[in-house]
Amino acid sequence: MNIIANKTGWIEVICGSMFSGKTEELIRRIHRADYAKQKYLVFKPIIDDRYDAKNVVSHSKMQAPAIPINTPSEIYTYLTEDIKIIAIDEAQFFDESIVGICNDLADQGLRVIVAGLDQDYKGNPFGSMPQILAIAEYVTKNLAICVQCGNPANRTQRTIHRGEQILVGSVEAYEARCRNCHEVLD
Repeated sequence: MNIIANKTGWIEVICGSMFSGKTEELIRRIHRADYAKQKYLVFKPIIDDRYDAKNVVSHSKMQAPAIPINTPSEIYTYLTEDIKIIAIDEAQFFDESIVGICNDLADQGLRVIVAGLDQDYKGNPFGSMPQILAIAEYVTKNLAICVQCGNPANRTQRTIHRGEQILVGSVEAYEARCRNCHEVLD
């Protein structure tokens, strides 16, 4: 499917730890698209229902309407010729097909904005985010503030002991920490 012929698309990634403002930045970018009268769609993983089932919501309560999906391929069912931007929040929760789909959408001339955690709670690369970062034209790495010492924080500290990599949560389960204050819990 060729949505926009002869136009150049690209991929923008907004990454960082929890509480670094990734979703706020994604929402800011799509609000700017509103001013430019550019049509967009926002997607989020269906498992991310922390604040709202149908909106992307930042920890500071900024929000925008979104389409919850199970798999990245569902994005194609919502595309129309007037769409210029695809925004995807919490991309680390999607399987590896997200990489090829982001590439394909950009190749079709769309601006693709992807937000997600680049590291899991152990400080390891998270999901397909490293591959998306590698193919992106633009990367914004946000830092939070370490709750222990106040230094710039690039890690997400899990504060409850659960072993699985994916545990959807907020302040009840996570804190922003710097490299020195981060502790790996097993």
